[in-house]
Amino acid sequence: MADHEEAKGGESLMDKISEKMRGDGGSSSQSDSDDDRPSEAAKAQGEAPAPPPPKVFRLFGREQPVHKVLGGGKPADVFLWRNKKVSAGALGVATVIWALFELAEYHLLTLVSHCVILALAVLFLWSNAHAFIHKTPPRIPEVSIPEEPVLQFASVLRLEINRAFSILRDIASGKDLKKFLLVIAGLWLLSIVGEWCNFLTLFYIVFVLLHTVPVLYEKHEDKVDPFAERAMGELKKQYAVFDTKVLSKIPRGPFKDKKKVA
Repeated sequence: MADHEEAKGGESLMDKISEKMRGDGGSSSQSDSDDDRPSEAAKAQGEAPAPPPPKVFRLFGREQPVHKVLGGGKPADVFLWRNKKVSAGALGVATVIWALFELAEYHLLTLVSHCVILALAVLFLWSNAHAFIHKTPPRIPEVSIPEEPVLQFASVLRLEINRAFSILRDIASGKDLKKFLLVIAGLWLLSIVGEWCNFLTLFYIVFVLLHTVPVLYEKHEDKVDPFAERAMGELKKQYAVFDTKVLSKIPRGPFKDKKKVA
């Protein structure tokens, strides 16, 4: 009888321990599942595609930095004043050349002739007088133009000229009236500028603008781009009005009619 009671008490004790262990396991599994839920939610949140950033208007529709738009490399560094000494030197040399031809009224052939005469006279006298002044004779280097850079330049120039001819042919074929009017307006403005100044002055003005406008735009592009966006919107409105009142009334050529029929 006593053995039966001990066995019964042992069984009840074992039942309590097993129930307790089940309760702890359930609570731990529940806590593990609770811990897994935030990670799954975070994972799901991380996999969700982020909204695309709002498109920022850039002048001329560019999508690259100003340095890459200018071609990158050393020319872009000069235009953007990455090396101030080189940029200032290039601008100074251009200013001196412009002043010689425009202010001093030097001619190109006269300037080249005088420079060559001066260089030859100094070298000739130095070569013959080194024995009297006890100086070593000058070492005149052999100058030769390498073939590869000349061929590369000629190839690039040929491609650009062919592309210009292709653009002019496309404009003259009457496919794009807007582009045609823009080119005519640009050439007309260029002819007006040509009446005000000669080619050298125009080249110098363009050179100075290339050394000032890009670097100023790069520093203040956050202020310039919103203003340009408003200006472009206003131009588009005016062009839409002009297109409705004028361009739409111009008879279309046979090319566009055939395209519509096809």
